[in-house]
Amino acid sequence: MADLVDKAKNFVAEKLANFKKPEASITDVDFKRLSLDSVEYLAKVSVDNPYGHDLPICEISYTLKSAGRVIASGTMPDPGSLKASDTTLLEVPVKVPHSILVSLAKDVGADWDIDYELELGLTIDLPIIGNFTIPLSTKGEIKLPTISDIF
Repeated sequence: MADLVDKAKNFVAEKLANFKKPEASITDVDFKRLSLDSVEYLAKVSVDNPYGHDLPICEISYTLKSAGRVIASGTMPDPGSLKASDTTLLEVPVKVPHSILVSLAKDVGADWDIDYELELGLTIDLPIIGNFTIPLSTKGEIKLPTISDIF
């Protein structure tokens, strides 16, 4: 009987390992708007759904780092769903308080940008498997808004 249970476990593990999963990538991180208390950036995430039905997205969590420290983090609960057999473009707003930007003055320097690392966790509800998180990460430079961006 134990041999039969082991064979069943191996069969299920093998099938789950070869199970098609959605694939995602961060396509862009750019300035969105400036407010009195913060600067808002927009991360664009492209997600490919291989299934013939929509998949609900549970949440998107994010952490934005610069100069080795976290400058913004949070979650975006219930951002919608992924279109069936299609690519969905998600927009994740990331707010950075002005007080944090002032503390990064050394990094900003003469080039008026921030070197960053953005980590995203896209949690999707997959049938049979349950919640599945796709970890994403990207590095780059974000330009700070100038007077012309404000007006």
